[in-house]
Amino acid sequence: MTTHYIKQLFSAFVIIIFISYVLPASAQLSAAVRYKLNLPDTAAHSVIDDSYSAKLLTVVSNKPVVDKTDAGFESDLESELDTHAGRKKLMGYLKELSVSNTNEANYNQAKVKSYYKLANVFAKLHLYPLAMKCFFKAMAFKKDGNNAVPAVPDSLTSDTTVKLVHLNSGLLAINANDDSVFVNTPVQLKDKKEKKSKSITYDRILNTFNDGKKAAAYALLFHVKQPKPGKPTVFVRANTGHTFITLIKYNTDSTSVSVSFGFYPKKDNIFSATPWEPETSGTFKNDAAHQWDEVMGKFITERRFKRILKLTRLYDGLEYHLSKNNCTDFALQAASCAGFGVTNSKGSWPLGHGNNPGTTGQSIIAGGIYDNDKADVFVDFDEALK
Repeated sequence: MTTHYIKQLFSAFVIIIFISYVLPASAQLSAAVRYKLNLPDTAAHSVIDDSYSAKLLTVVSNKPVVDKTDAGFESDLESELDTHAGRKKLMGYLKELSVSNTNEANYNQAKVKSYYKLANVFAKLHLYPLAMKCFFKAMAFKKDGNNAVPAVPDSLTSDTTVKLVHLNSGLLAINANDDSVFVNTPVQLKDKKEKKSKSITYDRILNTFNDGKKAAAYALLFHVKQPKPGKPTVFVRANTGHTFITLIKYNTDSTSVSVSFGFYPKKDNIFSATPWEPETSGTFKNDAAHQWDEVMGKFITERRFKRILKLTRLYDGLEYHLSKNNCTDFALQAASCAGFGVTNSKGSWPLGHGNNPGTTGQSIIAGGIYDNDKADVFVDFDEALK
């Protein structure tokens, strides 16, 4: 074997190793992103008409927390979030908004818009239980005061038929527990390096919800971090994005518990979870701090909540496959258990194809969302991505 031939083989080997890290490796990596208060209005997608009056309440302060215009809302809110006193005032406004009632149609629609905006903000801050509470309030005013969400005791009818009950609005009211989480927690508005997700076991996920408290409601959120925000790009160098979920259990004592997690590959060797060796061991990781570009959320029944936990148990120890069983596959199955999903999630890459964050996120942006129950689905993304 000549020296020239040996050099060629060595060069080819180095190139293969390099490509294995550059091409999509795990559908899980994501670059740290800057948090911005762009406040995309979920209502703009399908729920409310922006022509409605922006009439809003005034709190104890002489100055309203929220201005009459969207621009004023954004600038005022960002300044309020920056201080403890401001966050306390914002929570005071939210509580006042919750207890003030009127039959005036435009005023109620303005409340819908306000709740949606606040839901968007709290979701961006990863305060998902509070975000979905605001979404619940928006649904309630949209339905002219009908506080209808999926019942905890599930219907015996088909799983695609969701039983609705009239909940006491106090069960999902803004309360002291929300105060302690939001008011006393500093809000990061500037650049911040994203924390690496750490492993979490199925037992840890399950035990979070076995808190010995009676449930009032359940919710699921579906998060997507695209490799290139606003584009259906499947990968950008080693960044292939990530898709994960958040499960929430609201209790009758006004507390709540939640877990954000996703399905990841464990590297068995250097080529694991690459186009050359797409299959490897799988694991769950805690994605509570993981950034996202698009999110969908929905209140679900106890039966569907348990079905998602059962799916999680089935995935515990399951093999990861880059094309057939990746993070997006798991999240899509969880969403399907909840009765909703996206219409387009598949793409292709060298030596493979399948569900992926880039295509899935773009489908959400384009409005490619379905819900088997024809119910309200919370949707949030930066409008600048459209």
